Amino acid sequence: MKEIISTRNAPGAIGPYSQAVKAGGFVFASGQIPLNPATGAIEAQDIAGQVTQVLENVRAVLEAAGTGLEKVVKTTVFLRNMGDFAAMNEIYASFFRKDCPARSAVEVAALPKGALVEIEVIAIAE
Repeated sequence: MKEIISTRNAPGAIGPYSQAVKAGGFVFASGQIPLNPATGAIEAQDIAGQVTQVLENVRAVLEAAGTGLEKVVKTTVFLRNMGDFAAMNEIYASFFRKDCPARSAVEVAALPKGALVEIEVIAIAE
């Protein structure tokens, strides 16, 4: 069985997908971009602000699924510019402080709505 996860505390899906799906003891969260869920806009123009918003959105989706950042086992970070890696990593480390998840980080040509970063996660379901 699978359970579709949805919350108003994170941006709604902008296509035919779910914010997250709970299945097989895991939560598979779709990539989050730095949209403010209250305004639907990207407000931060720098990578630090965008990574912060993305991870707050990820946290909200995971909480709606009954789990949290401490249960994340894998992340994938998509960056528009690999030159932003160090700044992304600094903010990322403030959200994942110990027992960090496995991670991939890749540079991509473009992201939805001109975002600088998108992050998807897999977490253990509670």
